[in-house]
Amino acid sequence: MDLGPAWAEWGLWGLLLASFLAATILPFSSEAVLAAMAMGAWSGTSLFVVASVGNTLGGLSNYAIGRWIPEGLVFKRLGVDASKASRWRSLVHRYGAWAALLCWLPVIGDAIALALGLFRAPFTPSAMLMFIGKAGRYAMVLWLMRGIWWT
Repeated sequence: MDLGPAWAEWGLWGLLLASFLAATILPFSSEAVLAAMAMGAWSGTSLFVVASVGNTLGGLSNYAIGRWIPEGLVFKRLGVDASKASRWRSLVHRYGAWAALLCWLPVIGDAIALALGLFRAPFTPSAMLMFIGKAGRYAMVLWLMRGIWWT
């Protein structure tokens, strides 16, 4: 069952919610909703902004979970052993907020956002770079769907 058109019936609010949920640990594809709406009469700019903001807010919810929940509890709940935790810690300390550019990636992007919060990457640069990465993905989807997405 294709949920894209069903979510698209909710308009931009549906796209905002779909793109938010897609950036959480829930298995969800906001691209289907975006593609369904891109085939309609929606403004490409509106679709781009709403999807990018919603997805970034969803990614920042993962960052917040990492920031507010004790490190040991996160690793215990996720079944992460000490060596993997150390590897994630060293990656965040090495790349810092720049790692947020990759938060758009399926599956691993959620883990990156969580790790950025968990290991205290600075919030503002992380949020800005996360937005840039996620916006780039949506720009590409819209470009593929419409050619010139800003019309």
